Parts: sequence; C-alpha cells; structure tokens
Amino acid sequence: MLPRTGPDGRSREKTLNTTNAARLALAALCIAIAGCATHPHAHIEHNVATDAKPWTSLDLNNDPDQFHFAIVTDRTGGARPGIFESAVDKINLLQPEFVMSIGDLIEGDRTNTAQVDAEWAEFKEIVGKLEMPFFHVPGNHDMKSDMMVEEWRRRFGPIYYHFRYRDVLFLCLNTEDPPASHMSDAQVEYVRKALDENKDVRWTLVFMHKPLWDYEDTAGWEKIEPLLQGRPHTVFTGHRHNYMKFERHSHKYFVFATTGGSSKLRGVAAGEFDHVIWVTMMNDGPRIANLLLDGILDENVRVAPAK
Repeated sequence: MLPRTGPDGRSREKTLNTTNAARLALAALCIAIAGCATHPHAHIEHNVATDAKPWTSLDLNNDPDQFHFAIVTDRTGGARPGIFESAVDKINLLQPEFVMSIGDLIEGDRTNTAQVDAEWAEFKEIVGKLEMPFFHVPGNHDMKSDMMVEEWRRRFGPIYYHFRYRDVLFLCLNTEDPPASHMSDAQVEYVRKALDENKDVRWTLVFMHKPLWDYEDTAGWEKIEPLLQGRPHTVFTGHRHNYMKFERHSHKYFVFATTGGSSKLRGVAAGEFDHVIWVTMMNDGPRIANLLLDGILDENVRVAPAK
C-alpha cells in the first residue's frame, strides 16, 4: 500500500489531484489556442464537383488581424436634434467592434453646472443604446471651462489616454489641455512615453478634436508630430464641420464633417454632410469609408402590406 504522504509531507492524493488539474488546464489551453488559430468553420464547405465553379475564389477575406470600428464626429456646436440619435441606430445596424469619437459630444456651458450635468445625462442615455463600447474624446464644447474639465474627470477619468488592440495603438488626445486649442507639455510627455512603450505596434491611430497642424499656432502639436515620425500612423480630427483629407509627411490626416453638428449641408463637394466613418484595419493600414447617414437604411425601406 502506498504511503498517504509524499517525501515533502504533503498528501499524495492532494498532489496527484493538483497535477491532474494542471494537466487538464494545459490541455484546455492548447485546445483553445488551436481553436483561435483555425476556426473549424472558417472556410467554405461545398459539394460542387464540376471543374467550373459558380464563384471567383474561395480565398475568403477573413484575415484574423483585420477588424472594424466606427468613428462619430461633431454632434454639437449647433446640434440638430435627432441626427446623432439616428447615427446610433444606424451604427447598431453595422455592428462594428467599437465606436470612437473626436469630441464635441455636448454643447456645454462655462458656469452652469446643472446644465452641463443635464447634457451629459442626455448624452449618456443616447450612447447607452449602442450595442458596443464607445470611447470618449474631448472637444472644445466638452471643456469650455475649468468646471467642465473637472466634470469630465469626474465622469470619464483622464482627459487624454491610450489603449492597444490587435497590435494597433489608439492615442486619444486632448486639444483643449488648457487653454483652448492647446496641448500641454505634460500631454506631450505622456505621448512620448506611450509611443516608447508601444514601439512594436503595426499602426498608430491618433484621435483628437482640432486639426492643430493647420493652425497658425500649432500649440503643442509641433512637439507631438515629430514623435510619430518613423512609424505608420493616421490622424483623425473634426471641429470644422467640413470634410478634408490632408497628406503630411506621407501620412493621412483627416478632418471629418458632422454627426449632427451645425452644417449648411451643401453636400459632398462642399464637404458638408452628416456621416459616420467606417474603418477597416488592414495589414497595410486603415481603410476609410465615409457612410452618409441618409444612405444607411434598415430592412424596412419598403414593406409589402400584409395580406
């Protein structure tokens, strides 16, 4: 009969159980990794036996490194009721993995705390209808005063931050890092550290409200932009309610139009339209599709009467 304890004095039965549990956990982990690497249904199964096939290819566009997210731009600065709410409904139709923003989420007020509180409560209710995460980025209407900055901190924490997803770095910056139209030295150092700690990413995406590179006083951006050189990156902004794409140092910089903010809506040629931005992250960088809100329609475009 085996002794009930091992040479270390521990229960032999307990040791065997622990070892078996570890083996089972390792086996489960290996199965999970294998499943992630090759999903059993990640290819098309068919019974077409002829040499001629009714398709062009079975090389599916399902690279596991590819992902999709949406961006909303200015809601306020003369908000038109119902537009942003409509965008939320339409984003739910599209089902991105998450939604980014570039500021001007509320109208704001410099001194009226009750008004600001009510506006944030309204906005929370609106974005609460999204079926995926929403990332807040501040604009000038969200940070009109010290009081509003403190409200932001109380509700959302940092006034600039970053995160990493599938080897892509998301830098969410603040162009109202007081005073207005400014990026502080502290924020510059934050960006420097974030970039240093994420040198191995395949792309860096920058989200901020104002296109400071196009200002006479670049107010801190001139310190951040050199830090981005030498790495693939794309910059997304808003504020002007007028769409424009820039090329700087062989990189793409975008100024988006509106998702409900004031606009004459003179159309695509004038850069004035309501849209959400659909981003497909490819191995060679983000692919941008501007989806005009009035072109995103649900299945009930036309419904036959019941018989």
